[in-house]
Amino acid sequence: MSIAVGQKAPDFKLHDTEKNPVSLNDFKGRNVLLLFFPLAFTGVCTDELCSVRDSLTSYNEMNADVIGISIDSLFVLDKFKKENDLNFSLLSDFNKEAATAYGCLYDSFVFDMQGVAKRSAFVIDKEGVIQYAEVLESAGDLPNFEAIKASIAALS
Repeated sequence: MSIAVGQKAPDFKLHDTEKNPVSLNDFKGRNVLLLFFPLAFTGVCTDELCSVRDSLTSYNEMNADVIGISIDSLFVLDKFKKENDLNFSLLSDFNKEAATAYGCLYDSFVFDMQGVAKRSAFVIDKEGVIQYAEVLESAGDLPNFEAIKASIAALS
């Protein structure tokens, strides 16, 4: 199943690095940038999330919360977050429920790994509607952050 602009964003309930349950409904009334990434501690994922960290102020100024999601355990994500001084929430989709709901799961990834999240970006407005959706087939590609920022800015 793929997610389209204008569609209601699927809710999820995942755990963050502090072991707290977090759902998309917790952000009702806020704009959200939801970033799925394949695996913590890989080069492109680290570069992507560190660039988001470095520009988090611009997202906050546009009244948007940033959430990163991967299939890594919350323990791995906690270490990844601390080592890279990430200043936004990372959620563990270890059971692959959110990535499946958002249609961004590889059947087969490198080294015969199965069920890894595709690098994806979704902008969700205050009412929980998808305003931007980008699911990348190549894990080496990055989302179009200029288009993402323009989509968020249009919500203000």
